[in-house]
Amino acid sequence: MSTGKAPMHPLLAQYLTQLSTNPLRTKALTSSTFCFLQEVIGSNVAGLPQPQISKDAAPLTKALARARIDSKAIKMALYGFFVSAPLGHFLVGLLQKAFAGKTGLKARLGQLLASNLLISPINAAVFLASMAVINGAKSVDEVIRTVKGGFFAVLRVSWVVSPLSMTIAQQFIPVELWVPFFNTIQFLVGTFMNIKMKKMKLAAARKEAEERERERARTATEEKH
Repeated sequence: MSTGKAPMHPLLAQYLTQLSTNPLRTKALTSSTFCFLQEVIGSNVAGLPQPQISKDAAPLTKALARARIDSKAIKMALYGFFVSAPLGHFLVGLLQKAFAGKTGLKARLGQLLASNLLISPINAAVFLASMAVINGAKSVDEVIRTVKGGFFAVLRVSWVVSPLSMTIAQQFIPVELWVPFFNTIQFLVGTFMNIKMKKMKLAAARKEAEERERERARTATEEKH
């Protein structure tokens, strides 16, 4: 009976090779793709209305509109490539260097604490600031308000997901597979949060529209009397 490891999928092996030879570029392309997909999947699953386009628009424009691929999806891809991936590469690199060669319970706990108390807050602040800019913030004050308003909500999610995923990785995932593992977790959590936020915005918009309609109806009734 063979006791060797199961053969690795060729695509995964090729990805790991690229990750080893060109780590930052590979992480940037991965993050860019995942951020783009999160936005597109979120818009479709949440049921956002298709943008209004001219009947005479080009077939490609119509196809993009049907798929809900808009400027925000492109901006999210740019965020993933130029911000998220380089920042994550730098911070995780520091964490790995700090705990290189260290094993045991204390090292694992130290890694979890460093991740949650240092890396997670930085990632949360940068993410929220970037989202503020992508969503149209025009001033530093608007960016700061966005960061303050969502910081602890984002951090709470990170403090739940990060220890669980880190514990699973430490116990069951080979070190060379940590990057694709964490990327997958971040993609799933990010997509879920994206869908949730878009549904909340849609519900709030519908409620506001209903309140305006009731107000117009009440005003019209009062004017008749």
